[in-house]
Amino acid sequence: MADEVTARVIAVIAKSQRIGPETFTRESTFVDLNIDSLDGLQLVFALEEEFGVDIPDEAAKQFKSVGEVVQGLEMVLAKKAAGS
Repeated sequence: MADEVTARVIAVIAKSQRIGPETFTRESTFVDLNIDSLDGLQLVFALEEEFGVDIPDEAAKQFKSVGEVVQGLEMVLAKKAAGS
């Protein structure tokens, strides 16, 4: 599941930032990708739509890298699966 989540997160970031998905990895930071706070907010909305989940604001504020987004989404998806 982690590889699928990573691939989907990278695809969403690539589309929202208009950059090639091959130009960054799970280790890339938002600073590396020139993602500022406004871009980050738009990215959270795009990820919520892509995955059909609500990402808590406090969790979203902690995202500083692609890997942290993947980890956060995996936790949200696990909670959603446990609750359904």
